[in-house]
Amino acid sequence: MAQQVNVWFDAEADFLEVRFSDKAGFMRETKNDAVMERVDDEGNILGFAIMQVSRLAKQKPLVAELVPA
Repeated sequence: MAQQVNVWFDAEADFLEVRFSDKAGFMRETKNDAVMERVDDEGNILGFAIMQVSRLAKQKPLVAELVPA
């Protein structure tokens, strides 16, 4: 069964967000300063966000580890 993924890009803020779920959650830091992960209260990963996307395009590939609780 296919899973829906929602992707938002704000060109003015240079910000990309990908959500696997619309469940309530919060953002927390990852080891990569440009990447934040969205998690629920139990630590399940709901999505992620990338800041300063245009700057990262020159640094291929972007690597980030999303770690569930």
